Amino acid sequence: MSIQTIVSQALQDGYLTPAMESEVGRICESAAELSIEEYMALDRLMSCLLSGEVAAMPHKQFINVMEDLVVTEVIARVAEISKDRTEELDISDVAAYALNRLPPLYATSEEGANYQRDKAQQELRELIVKQVEAGVAQYLNRPEIPDRNPLDKPARKDTLSQLSELLQSYGTTFGS
Repeated sequence: MSIQTIVSQALQDGYLTPAMESEVGRICESAAELSIEEYMALDRLMSCLLSGEVAAMPHKQFINVMEDLVVTEVIARVAEISKDRTEELDISDVAAYALNRLPPLYATSEEGANYQRDKAQQELRELIVKQVEAGVAQYLNRPEIPDRNPLDKPARKDTLSQLSELLQSYGTTFGS
């Protein structure tokens, strides 16, 4: 999708979604140089955002409590396994595997998040552990994929840097 297409869609709809915003950012970051048409489209979008003609949709006004629970369990399991292995496990891969097999637990308030967290600890704890263990096993038995393009390309692939990045991404959810 081009910048012009995204801007045209935003003008038509009256809002800029987080996905549209991300795509514009991706295009801008990957392009060596933007064309004059792209600069004009970005300028038009900025004017419309400033005037209120186009509203920027908030990124997230909700959280999936299950993500926090799974990441916590994955970190504990990976730390346990890392004592005996030289190969680093990818926390994101293991968490994604488990999350794809667990029910989401969305909340829009701290009270709702606490409710969902307590409910999950009581009713889903064993299932979470089981799915994380299955995720670890799946990760350890996965085929090597050359030229794999992860969503986020960390400079260091060790457990500590992965943990730090995950905590930073989740920290913004709780701060707002």
